[in-house]
Amino acid sequence: MSYNLLKGKRGIIFGALDENSIAWKTAERAHEEGAEFVLTNAPVALRMGTINTLAEKTNSEVIPADATNLEDLENLIEKSQDILGGKLDFVLHSIGMSINVRKGKHYTDQNYDWTHKGLDVSAMSFHKLLQTLYKKDAMNEWGSIVALTYMAAQRVFPDYNDMADNKAYLESVARSFGYFFGKDKKVRVNTISQSPTPTSAGQGVKGFTGFMNYAEKMSPLGNATALECADYTLTLFSDLTKKVTLQNLFHDGGFSNMGVSQEIMESMEE
Repeated sequence: MSYNLLKGKRGIIFGALDENSIAWKTAERAHEEGAEFVLTNAPVALRMGTINTLAEKTNSEVIPADATNLEDLENLIEKSQDILGGKLDFVLHSIGMSINVRKGKHYTDQNYDWTHKGLDVSAMSFHKLLQTLYKKDAMNEWGSIVALTYMAAQRVFPDYNDMADNKAYLESVARSFGYFFGKDKKVRVNTISQSPTPTSAGQGVKGFTGFMNYAEKMSPLGNATALECADYTLTLFSDLTKKVTLQNLFHDGGFSNMGVSQEIMESMEE
C-alpha cells in the first residue's frame, strides 16, 4: 500500500547490490511512495550485483561512485542534482565491508591495512559524504540523511570483528556531523541499528546463522526484515519525522532492551 509519503522528494541511495539488500528494498519502497532518486555503488560492486534491474524497475539512473573518493562523491552529487532537477531531500548510506572478516582474520590478529580499508569504506565514507553534501549545500531544509548500523557498536559480538569498530565510528560521525548539519542547514542525520539481516554482506560474518537465531529468540517481536527496515527508513525520509536527528534508532524487534527471554532461558535448562 502506498501513502505518497515521499511524493516530490529527491534523493540518492547508496549500496543496493541485489534484491536481498536493505538499500534495494528501500529503493523499491521509495519509488512506490513517489520519490525520485539516483542509485549508486562502487564500480566493483556494480559489476557483482544486478543494480541495473533495480534502476529499470524504479525508473532511476545509476552513477558509479567510490564513496571513499571525494572526487567521485562531488561528481555524484552534482550529477544527481542535474538529473533530479534540484537539491536533495534524502540520502541513504548503506555501505559496509571488512576484509578481515572476509579473509577470516581474527580480531586479535588484524591485518591493519585491511582494517584501515574497512574503516574507510564502512565509516569514514559517511563523514566524506556528509562533508561533501554540506560544502555543496546540496540538501534541502528538513532533508534527511540515514546510515545503517548494528548494535555491535555498543555490545560485544565476537565474530563481528572490526566491523563493530567501524559501526561505532559511523554512529559517532552521525551525531557529531549531524549537529552542524542540523544547526546550519536544518538537515537531519540519523542511524538505524537493524536486526541481523541476511544480506550479502551480513551473511559473510562468521556465525551469522547463530546471530539470527539468537536474536529471533531474544526479541519479543522477532527480527526485523530488510523490507521492514526499508519501511522504517522511509518514515525518516518523510516529513513526519522532521525533528528527529542525532539518533541511533534501534529497529530490532525489541532485542536492544532485552536481558534474557523465556525461550533463551528454556534452552539453557535443557
